[in-house]
Amino acid sequence: MTTQSPAKSVKSKVPFDPFAAETIECPYPFYRAMREHAPVYEPPGAGFYIVSRYADAVRVLHDTDTFKSNAGGQGLGMPMTPAKEAILREAVPVVNTMVTNDPPGHSRYRSLVNKAFSARRVVAMEPSVRAIANELVDAFVGHGEVELVSQFAVGLPLTVIADAFGVSRDDLGRFKQWSDDAVLPLGGMITPERDLEAARGQVEFQKYFIARLEERRSAPRDDLLSALLEARVEGQKPLDTPELLSIISQILVAGNETTTNMIAAGTLLLLQHPAQLEAVRADHSLIPNLVEEALRYESPVQGLFRLAARDTEVGGTDIPAGARLIVMYGSANRDEGQFPGGEEFDIFRANARTHLAFGQGIHFCLGAPLARMEGVVGFETLLSRLTNIRVAPGKNDFRHTPSFILRGLKYLNLTFDRA
Repeated sequence: MTTQSPAKSVKSKVPFDPFAAETIECPYPFYRAMREHAPVYEPPGAGFYIVSRYADAVRVLHDTDTFKSNAGGQGLGMPMTPAKEAILREAVPVVNTMVTNDPPGHSRYRSLVNKAFSARRVVAMEPSVRAIANELVDAFVGHGEVELVSQFAVGLPLTVIADAFGVSRDDLGRFKQWSDDAVLPLGGMITPERDLEAARGQVEFQKYFIARLEERRSAPRDDLLSALLEARVEGQKPLDTPELLSIISQILVAGNETTTNMIAAGTLLLLQHPAQLEAVRADHSLIPNLVEEALRYESPVQGLFRLAARDTEVGGTDIPAGARLIVMYGSANRDEGQFPGGEEFDIFRANARTHLAFGQGIHFCLGAPLARMEGVVGFETLLSRLTNIRVAPGKNDFRHTPSFILRGLKYLNLTFDRA
């Protein structure tokens, strides 16, 4: 498919399917076409508008009176079936807390979680993050090859968040499954069978953490679960169990998906741009901006939904009250109006940090400082301990997990020499 055909299709209003396999695998030509010809686009039959330009995205994210998170939901979801309903009868009803809430409720949740998940706690985690990164490299460094996603990019943030919660590393496989169960249905690209598995996973997740929370109530520890239980803000009631389960789920997902996908994408991008790889290898002070540019260029969360609370207008398009919009971070982050040469990967980009990969406004990602630190530590560790890193010939197709919401490589097989 040429880069011209999607532009023509948008400009002429000829329908294109945002959920088609080729669009999901490489959405960027369609994003560019929308930015140029239909910046707020309603795909036929989709039931929502796509906000594709940076300035429009920022406006929507900051105007919480007009564009609501609670009613808008955060994904496409899957239909409720009798089989799924039967599974979820065992579940604690889901509470809208941080990501899917609006002021004033959102303000309460944010203030309480900020008490527990403080900047000081994140800074104190760095030595542990470095130790975990080195442990993961220790496991494969003698082999001369690695599947980076499963052997490093998943394990780093997942182990960090398990340790922060104070739960057993023996359960890491379950955490990864529960994280996938929470997010894959949102992308609208899974089978009904997998959707039922995800519902079962939700129940298992809740039972597991209800038990851990009861343990902390009886015997508090120096961990994030205890801190969430003990969080107090004057004039606000403490978090109850359904609220805690919602927040723990959001921390688990955010602590996994963003860092995993950013490390995998950033590594592949460096290998595709050898001059930039050598620059970073020679000067590790470039790594923080590498992290920002990887987040901008291959946004792990491609977009999130809002709902218009009243008749409004965005980017010259009338939006009726009750309409859903998706703020497409993955498109806004390549907008030439904000990022000149936005379709090019450039670790020297001066304004890379202004990307929207973590959102903006009151819903700016709580875990962004941790994700950034994990990214820096991850790349520092890989580049310090591996050299002559190469894509393993014949072992990669560079395909992404099918999702309208998330973007991440399925796997990345590499070969290398020990540094």
